[in-house]
Formats: sequence, C-alpha cells, structure tokens
Amino acid sequence: MFNSILVVCTGNICRSPTGERLLRQLLPNKKIDSAGTGALKGHAADATASLVAEKHNLDLADHQGQQFTRHLAQQYDLILVMEKHHQEEVSTIAPEARGKTMLFAHWLKGKQIPDPYRQSQEAFEHVYQLIEQAAQAWATKLGNK
Repeated sequence: MFNSILVVCTGNICRSPTGERLLRQLLPNKKIDSAGTGALKGHAADATASLVAEKHNLDLADHQGQQFTRHLAQQYDLILVMEKHHQEEVSTIAPEARGKTMLFAHWLKGKQIPDPYRQSQEAFEHVYQLIEQAAQAWATKLGNK
C-alpha cells in the first residue's frame, strides 16, 4: 500500500506544493510532501499559486521548496509527477524510483499538468482545477474517498 507520497514538479513552488496540500487534506493518514527537479530551494510558494489556493481554502503559507534527490525518493512509496519529462528526470536522478513514479493526473486519462509559472492568474486557476481533480481521483483510488 502507498503510505507515503512525494509530489514532484520543476521548481517546487507552484504545482507540487498545491498537489501536496490537497492530498494531505484528502489523505490525512498518509505522509505527503513535495519537491522539485530544479527546485527553488527554501523559497516560499509562488504568490499567484498561494492566492489561487487561498480562494479554494487551501493554505500554502509555510511551504519551502526542496530539491528532489535520490535519498528523498527512497523515503516514499509513490512519486507523482506533473509532466512526462519529470518522469525522465526522476529516473535520471533515482533510477530505482522509475517503477513507483506516475503522473499526478494519471487517472485523468494521463493528462499532463502544465507549468503556470509567470503566467496569468487564469492559468494558475486552470492548473489548480486539474490538480484538484487529479487529487480527488488519487484519494478515490487509494480507498479514502
């Protein structure tokens, strides 16, 4: 069973913190964190990502970006990535993690969740909706919804 989940994107300031916090709400008995393949280490969540999350009663306030590493990968049962190229990056950094790495939107017909960084608030809203749908789907598949 998947008792620990790591959500991965590029910078770990927009998509993965949002996915992490949504999954934590939906799966409160699981260890859920996030990281980035090119993380802005120690950075807070993006201001627009935080604003959009707040509109949906989700708090990203204390988030700090962290780099995805092989050591980090070993600590989780499931790694969820936003785009297919993240699967390749995860496999390069931690080849043994390939088999436990899936798209965050896997249950949404394998959609990829685009990076809204430095785009409009509407782009962030669209991405939030995709992440929320995908998080709900994972919660259902993992038996908690």
